[in-house]
Amino acid sequence: MSVFSQVGRVPEARPTPLLPEPARRLPTGTLLVAVGAFLVTMALLLPFYVQDRVALMPGDVSHQLRMNAPGATYLDTATWTRREGADLDRTTRIEGTAHGSDWSAWEMTVDTTDSDRVIDHWSRRVIVDRETGRAVNCCGEHVNGDRAVRQAGLVLDWPAGVPEGDHSFYDAEVRAAPAVVFEENDEVAGLAVRRYVQELSETQMPESARDVPAALFGDSRGTVTATRWLEFERTFWVEPITGRVVHMTEERTETLRPQNGSGEVSLLEAEFVLAEGQVSSLAEQARVRSLILRGLDVWVPWTLGPLGVVAILAGLVQALRSRPEDDPNDPEKGTVIESVAAPDPAGRG
Repeated sequence: MSVFSQVGRVPEARPTPLLPEPARRLPTGTLLVAVGAFLVTMALLLPFYVQDRVALMPGDVSHQLRMNAPGATYLDTATWTRREGADLDRTTRIEGTAHGSDWSAWEMTVDTTDSDRVIDHWSRRVIVDRETGRAVNCCGEHVNGDRAVRQAGLVLDWPAGVPEGDHSFYDAEVRAAPAVVFEENDEVAGLAVRRYVQELSETQMPESARDVPAALFGDSRGTVTATRWLEFERTFWVEPITGRVVHMTEERTETLRPQNGSGEVSLLEAEFVLAEGQVSSLAEQARVRSLILRGLDVWVPWTLGPLGVVAILAGLVQALRSRPEDDPNDPEKGTVIESVAAPDPAGRG
């Protein structure tokens, strides 16, 4: 019998199995420090970045303002007769689209009507800086098709968080931006606001010359060329945190004056007031928006910031108080991993 048959096949050596590495745990307090750092970061981002972006005027705008002038008097230029006690409506329509990230392009029309009959109309295109609320000279701006105009000053709303002080507000009819002067703090619909007043002394309206019956000025023969003159006092009530106009009035006087002569004829005498329903609606919108901006600027950061600091400190205290756990593979602890012996080739135990 062969030695091979007696002894049998030499068993193959088996690889030594590897023990799984012990799971690594995060150091004590790491989670608290991470949460605290996140809260502190948010407390800084909200007022210095997020609030500034939220405070911007919207890029896409669809807005309508309606003002009433009960008991107005005007000259009907269709019949050249004087109408008294008329109830006039003036509607301002705004359709705006985002123009880049910082501007908005507004198409504005203003119609003054008496019982759905238009007695005055003008339009303008203006590029509005969404941060400052002021007109930007760019991109096809015009007033009644006149593209040579250079609009400046506020267009409708004040910038968010604007401090007290005087501003300029553009009037498209006279192509100028008379100052609006801060008068005092006030209240509208339970909302704290600032009151501003803009006054315009008698000013000729550009491109307003037209032929009118000479009889208007006491001459029964033919026609004369007359220009339109405007005088007004406007009052704005502005919510300061949002910069939104929540109420406005306007005492307005228009006259016709012959270019080459003396005298004048009253064209319009009216006191326009923003419709009551619009005042309450605009005030409520400003109230909600001011709470959001106030929260992003003050309330939320002053809540998250201290909480974040407390969480970071608590995590650091936990880390200092904790003790390192024994490492089973640390040779200094005297722990030895036993190797698995290979079987005896002779088959002996």
